[in-house]
Amino acid sequence: MASSTGVSTSSSPPLEWKFCQVFGERLPGEDLREVDVISAIEFEKNGDFLAVGDHGGRVIIFERKDGKDDLSRNELEQSDFVFVRHPEYEYKTEFQSHEPEFDYLKSLEFEEKIKQVRWCATVSGSQFLLSTNDKTIKLWKVKEYKVKKVKEMNPNSVMSSENAFLAERSFMNGQDKLYIANGYHLEWKEMIGEKMLPFPQMHSKMAHLEDTVRSSCRKVYSHAHDFNINSISNNSDGETFISADDLRINLWNLETSGQCFNIIDMKPSNMEDLTEIITSAEFHPSHCNLLAFSSSRGFIRLVDMRQSALCDHGARLWV
Repeated sequence: MASSTGVSTSSSPPLEWKFCQVFGERLPGEDLREVDVISAIEFEKNGDFLAVGDHGGRVIIFERKDGKDDLSRNELEQSDFVFVRHPEYEYKTEFQSHEPEFDYLKSLEFEEKIKQVRWCATVSGSQFLLSTNDKTIKLWKVKEYKVKKVKEMNPNSVMSSENAFLAERSFMNGQDKLYIANGYHLEWKEMIGEKMLPFPQMHSKMAHLEDTVRSSCRKVYSHAHDFNINSISNNSDGETFISADDLRINLWNLETSGQCFNIIDMKPSNMEDLTEIITSAEFHPSHCNLLAFSSSRGFIRLVDMRQSALCDHGARLWV
């Protein structure tokens, strides 16, 4: 039914919000530990993985197991029916990303709490992600391996042809001895000609176990910030990322951990003249030359790295 203004008055059903999945368990009466408090969360670009960081310096990864959608996002938006299937995730792996650090020069201790987690591009089936605490950024590689185990072995199987040849020579050189130097018994001599095949064969059955996930730290980016890091962001070029603290933003190359470039510096010559600090920074999702950062005064600045090496002056300013 339509009103006189031509606008449809048919009311759509109200939205219904509900939990589709909950991660983590706690027994009744169990106290929440400080190290278990979640401090960072990030979806992978395609939504296939979810990374969670906590106050204990751990990164926990969940993987989507219900299968990928067959339709693209545009096709889903244009469709006239609603998908009732919800994504389902299950635990994949976890690793200790950061440990407590102590700066002996400044006599300061930095906790292991994960400030932010960022997914990088997938390379050769391996997932890469960045994690940071207040001072140190790390690049992690997460790789899934297939593990095989012997399920069944024939106890009567003979040794390989190479070992049999060595044993036969030993037998021929010492037939008068019950046990020879290499430890083989003389009874094996009669079995060599009757049961040994010309080529070695596997006399066992292999069975696949669960996939094993290994996490390894590939790079450590440290000693580049005088103040606590508040954000990191990957560039769409897949090669660089930025890290921001209260007064500076640095540009890193993923392959170079010992050097970075300072592209924004808001530290005044006299700290008494300080009026604002950086609160967050983010690269544009598709334009590798654009980034935005916010300040404590409520400003958001959009800068273009093509204009100058030092991007202190924003191309646009939103208040």
